[in-house]
Amino acid sequence: MPLLMLSGFPSSGKTTRAGQIKDYLESEKGKKVIVVSENEALGEDKNGVFSDSQREKEVRGRLKAEVLRTLNKDDVVILDAANYIKGFRYELYCGSKQYKTTQCLVQCPTPIEEAWSWNLERPEGEQYLREVFDGLVARYEAPNSTNRWDSPMFTVLPGDAPPFEDIYAALFLTKPPPPNQSTQTQPLSSTNFLYELDKSTQEVTSSVMTAQKTATAGEAIRVPGVDEAVCLGRKVTLAELARARRQFITYSKMHPVEDRQKIMLLFVQYLNSTLG
Repeated sequence: MPLLMLSGFPSSGKTTRAGQIKDYLESEKGKKVIVVSENEALGEDKNGVFSDSQREKEVRGRLKAEVLRTLNKDDVVILDAANYIKGFRYELYCGSKQYKTTQCLVQCPTPIEEAWSWNLERPEGEQYLREVFDGLVARYEAPNSTNRWDSPMFTVLPGDAPPFEDIYAALFLTKPPPPNQSTQTQPLSSTNFLYELDKSTQEVTSSVMTAQKTATAGEAIRVPGVDEAVCLGRKVTLAELARARRQFITYSKMHPVEDRQKIMLLFVQYLNSTLG
């Protein structure tokens, strides 16, 4: 199934857009559409989930697993979620490449206070608390159409209708991106893989942090043994690198590469994609 992701602040109209696109594809194009809903995954305690990083991570894991379980080449999966983490969108992009299907992203850039007012119109038990709402807004990593995992991107402003025909063309009239080494599942042929994965990614992280002490902001960083440079355009914190490393390790455990020498290169490419 081609994949369509929504992205936006809490209460920014994502579920409404998902419903509009689903209705169009089913009624006008005769397509089967499955909506994977973040609201359903969160249950009745979304404020509690978004206040607990571990529970939030578990929900994202369930959403990703459900999307990847459902993907095929013919119908449509709509992920109705905030999708506010750049690395998470990248992981889903890699998943769609692995399944050799297309994807697109619909962004709902509702102004913050308008989204908050829409939140207050919900039944009391379905509203975000202000501190949770503000926290999600602060953590929101807006899509950028120049990133291949956020492209093609369609921006739908409040009051506008989604560009249905353009969305259909992106999903069904274009070729999916070709899979590459980083998105191909390989057999785990050695019990040393996890050790090598941990060691290699730690070496890259240490090299970046060491180089940043003397490098100017935005300077390309060379990692020993890797042909491609780390080009982030800015100085990054250890916390940012650690989070990206955890995300890369999680993905690599599910999609191990057979050539261990490529682990560092793939991690450098991942850093350039998610932190650059």
